[in-house]
Amino acid sequence: VQLQASGGGLVQAGGSLRLSCAASGRTFSVRAMGWFRQGPGKGREFVASISRSGGTTDYVDSVKDRFTISRDNAKNTVYLQMNSLKSEDTAVYYCAAGSPWGGYPPRYDSWGQGTLVTVSS
Repeated sequence: VQLQASGGGLVQAGGSLRLSCAASGRTFSVRAMGWFRQGPGKGREFVASISRSGGTTDYVDSVKDRFTISRDNAKNTVYLQMNSLKSEDTAVYYCAAGSPWGGYPPRYDSWGQGTLVTVSS
């Protein structure tokens, strides 16, 4: 599966952005999905994940109650709604796809190219 992330940009602290990740192919609905990020000078960090049906989600503690992951299987797209953004959320955000019919939490086998989110304080 090929993944194309979009929606990044420059936003002031306290603002919101919605990231989208469009997947090609016919296996999107049978893959759990996730978002990761890599901030300046930092390693890649898990942000959120969602099961195949969307019924189960998980978040890193630092974004709980601010970020929401969702998916639309009819559109082959996973979203990350980011509210109350902070300067420490500045990073390149990547979407990732779990293996087809894989379990949850997923074992990721495909990665998108990343979209830059910059939060100004």
